[in-house]
Amino acid sequence: MILKSWILVFALIVTSVHAAPANFDRAKIESKQYVYFDRHQIGGEFYCGCNWEWVGRSGGRVNHASCGYQVRAQEVRAARTEWEHIVPISSVGQQRQCWQNGGRQNCQRTDPVFNLMEADMHNLTISVGEINADRSNFRFGVLPSTPYQHGQCDFKVDFQQRVAEPRDEVKGMAARVYFYFADFYGLTLSRQQQQLFMAWDKQFPVSDWERERDQRIASRMGHNNPFVTGEKRWHEGFKPSMSGLVSEIPASHPAATQAITGPVRGNKNSKIYHLPHCPSYDAIAPVNRIEWDSEQEAIDAGYRKAGNCR
Repeated sequence: MILKSWILVFALIVTSVHAAPANFDRAKIESKQYVYFDRHQIGGEFYCGCNWEWVGRSGGRVNHASCGYQVRAQEVRAARTEWEHIVPISSVGQQRQCWQNGGRQNCQRTDPVFNLMEADMHNLTISVGEINADRSNFRFGVLPSTPYQHGQCDFKVDFQQRVAEPRDEVKGMAARVYFYFADFYGLTLSRQQQQLFMAWDKQFPVSDWERERDQRIASRMGHNNPFVTGEKRWHEGFKPSMSGLVSEIPASHPAATQAITGPVRGNKNSKIYHLPHCPSYDAIAPVNRIEWDSEQEAIDAGYRKAGNCR
């Protein structure tokens, strides 16, 4: 398994890790505030180029007329923007033990390394909600005979083959994000995927917006995507650095508070467990107390995490 278990306490190493968002929710907020704040009326969202109006902390309301969008099946999700992982988070999660033991929610509860990967802003973009749902976790590919299904939106999806084709304007960017994840986190790319993305990388070079986006994200994450800056170029036989998995989480980083620094304590009556930093950790009566060496053991025993334990 390329990505090690979180018990090894490996995590991202970046030049200013204190600035990187610690979880997906925070990453969405910071992506709005520092990256996409002025893009809602110029350039549009990722898959269709639709404009939107910001609503709430990180959401938006899609302007269908701006891109000729037509609802395929999900009217509610088609009306709103959603944050899309260009590289599906399941592709990363499935390489981690936490995913095998309970999927994405389990990883979010128990694996600080997964939380940092999920919050990697280089992999986040704005999408029409319905397109986000239709793309699902399908691989990218070329679909020459597949019809369009969302009005004038230049996006194709084959649900049977589980393949999606984005518009030409973002194919190069998508390829370079995949290269980044393969290099930084050791994500496995098939030979077919590598050939496709190398072709897209060459055919659709870095745009001014992609370069600006990378700089904005680097100001928060602490590092650029080297496949955007030109520091690296993918080729057959490329050896990933996996430099995102080489350092212990600094004690000052928010994700470090999720690491276990003492036994996990559970309440036999409530079936709720607490970590050492939780407010009620020492409030459990000894007669009701049960302890484990890891969160996963508590979860396996049928306990759930205390609601006030962040």
